[in-house]
Amino acid sequence: MSETRNETTAQRARHIVDQMMARDAFSQWLGIEVLEVTPGRAVVRMTVRPEMLNGFAVAHGGIAFALADSALAFASNTCGMVTMTLESSIFFATPVRAGDVLTATAEEVSAGNRVALYDVVVTRADGTRVAFVRGTVYRTKQAHD
Repeated sequence: MSETRNETTAQRARHIVDQMMARDAFSQWLGIEVLEVTPGRAVVRMTVRPEMLNGFAVAHGGIAFALADSALAFASNTCGMVTMTLESSIFFATPVRAGDVLTATAEEVSAGNRVALYDVVVTRADGTRVAFVRGTVYRTKQAHD
């Protein structure tokens, strides 16, 4: 019984993220691909394009942050309730360049009825960790369709 329930929960999580992604023009513009979704977890990937670079020929910090933010949004909404970020912070560990393929993995650390905490790690294809995000989210009383 619990195995069927877990499969249903995982399917519901994926359905929610698919709906979110279909309406998320910014994540689409970034070229984000959703690789994995399970309750409380999401893995997304994108390739850094030349127009995402700053004046130092490295990716603008907002690019890694935006990728991590999308992963955070997807992971946190798998709970079934509309969830929004209250606060998040980022640590940039190493520069990102055009052509880098970045993967962000967001995972729930702690969750209550209304507030939850997530960690997101952004890595390059070679496994180098390029950024770390910690985000606090608020779960509204509104259920996803």
